[in-house]
Amino acid sequence: MDEQEKKNEAAGNDNAAKPSVPEPEGSAKTSTERKEEVSEKKSAAMEKAQEDAKTPKEKPSPKEVADKKKAAGAPKKKPMAPKVARVPERQFTLSSSPHVRAPESVSKIMWTVTFTLVPATAAATYFFGFRALVLVLIGAVAALLTEYALQKLFKMPVTVRDGSAVLTGVLVSFNIPPGTPWWIPVVGSFFAIAIGKMPFGGLGYNPLNPALLGRAFLLASWPVHMTKDWLPAMWWKDPNFNFFSWKVNPADAFTYATPLETRKTALDMIDKGGDSMQAGFMQLEQLADLIKDLVIGRTGGCIGETSAILLILGGVYMIYKNYIDWRVPVSFIGTVALGGLMFGGPDGFFTGDFLFHMFAGGLILGAFYMATDMVTTPLTKRGRLIFGIGCGLLTLMIRLIGGYPEGVSYAILLMNLTTPLIDRYTVPRRFGHVKPANAEG
Repeated sequence: MDEQEKKNEAAGNDNAAKPSVPEPEGSAKTSTERKEEVSEKKSAAMEKAQEDAKTPKEKPSPKEVADKKKAAGAPKKKPMAPKVARVPERQFTLSSSPHVRAPESVSKIMWTVTFTLVPATAAATYFFGFRALVLVLIGAVAALLTEYALQKLFKMPVTVRDGSAVLTGVLVSFNIPPGTPWWIPVVGSFFAIAIGKMPFGGLGYNPLNPALLGRAFLLASWPVHMTKDWLPAMWWKDPNFNFFSWKVNPADAFTYATPLETRKTALDMIDKGGDSMQAGFMQLEQLADLIKDLVIGRTGGCIGETSAILLILGGVYMIYKNYIDWRVPVSFIGTVALGGLMFGGPDGFFTGDFLFHMFAGGLILGAFYMATDMVTTPLTKRGRLIFGIGCGLLTLMIRLIGGYPEGVSYAILLMNLTTPLIDRYTVPRRFGHVKPANAEG
């Protein structure tokens, strides 16, 4: 037998060995029966579909329609993520120095300084009448309008609300006699703003104190008004005048000299000798009795320089608020007091009246309100001490040697010019800076 026949025979033997499985009863159906069963099911389904088509469908109620639309438009609810405690993020801002800031602003400082002058203005109004208040207001308004007009003219940002122009106008009026015409504070305030402040770029760039520059201009241009229009304290109680009197000619109505003018005249009389020497000593004795009036303000002088006690209170408040540095007024006033004691007496060294030199003239006003200008004074603490001492020495030189009886304003202006030099040589050394070794070594 060949191999193919052997394989067929073995396969037949295997099939024969398998037992046959009998079919369950009733499960055997012919193909014809199956076809008939399928056709019956189809016909039944078609009849049911026809009946359903003939039967009218009920319309759904509006509520059911609204519910279906709501269900269709409602967003699918996402599974809620487990809550995790979030740590707040810290945001860091990169900026240039200074990084430590204070709630103070230039506007707040300027208006506060102006308000500290209100008591002194009230005292000046009481001692010199209603015209003193009018002159102060005229000076403030003139400075304000000048700065506004110039900023509009040159298309600069309008900054009149910061209060610096008002303060300048008030200080100009404080440095003029109470008997001057109304246009004197107008011209002084205009010069202070238009020449002393705005050409340099406005607030923060002026090298000299604008108010003192305005006073110096008035003194050089109208020396008669600035040195002769004095009024004695309470002049308005004269029978020919009243508190609201405006038209007054000081040269014709009163013969009056300020305490500093009286002192200078008395020293000149003593130097001449002879019969006038005794009269000079008598005048100096009378000035020594004026200390109380100088402190209170019941004496003649410029509008804002007479009431020393009120100016000191305002200055102390500014020191408390850290608006000014105590080193400038203390060194300024201390130098004048010590120099007045040493060199201000008629009988040699240490015979002068230091209290008179402290409270007479515009020393208190200048030391607290003009020498402490943050723009025109040195930046360092040591520099401010040098600045104050320099102001005091120059004031003494002008009072004791110069032709003018008062020298506070010129002393401050001259020291303003030295501020850049003082800053250059008093700037603190940089942290970690080491001086280079000499090249010779």
